[in-house]
Amino acid sequence: MKKTILVFSLLIVALLLLFQFGKYTFITGETQIEYIMAVIAIVFLVIGLFINKKTQKQQSVAKREIDLEKVKELEITNREYEVLKHISSGLSNKEIAEKLFLSESTIKTHVSNLLVKLNAKRRTQAIQVAQDHQII
Repeated sequence: MKKTILVFSLLIVALLLLFQFGKYTFITGETQIEYIMAVIAIVFLVIGLFINKKTQKQQSVAKREIDLEKVKELEITNREYEVLKHISSGLSNKEIAEKLFLSESTIKTHVSNLLVKLNAKRRTQAIQVAQDHQII
């Protein structure tokens, strides 16, 4: 956290210095406004590319492979597995029912079966258990 604050503080200081330098050179008449705007745009572009590169590295965490043997071992059906994936993406029972063209009561049945098979009390706990077993 301290590193992030320090980096952004240095960026702000650098940008303020750049703006002050641009104002100074414009007032003295040494450069035209287009050159100053171009330099500022290039600096912002480089900063944006740098930040984007940093965030892309953080998001490229190795994805775990799904353990299909564990799915079979827990006796989770294909439809229940589909429901589990939709639950993990944050959909409600009604939204899952619309996506899978099923009734909401059928989805509730699948969810309750999943809770029993995963030994969970809530949907969030079921997602956590499924992640621990590497099935989602």
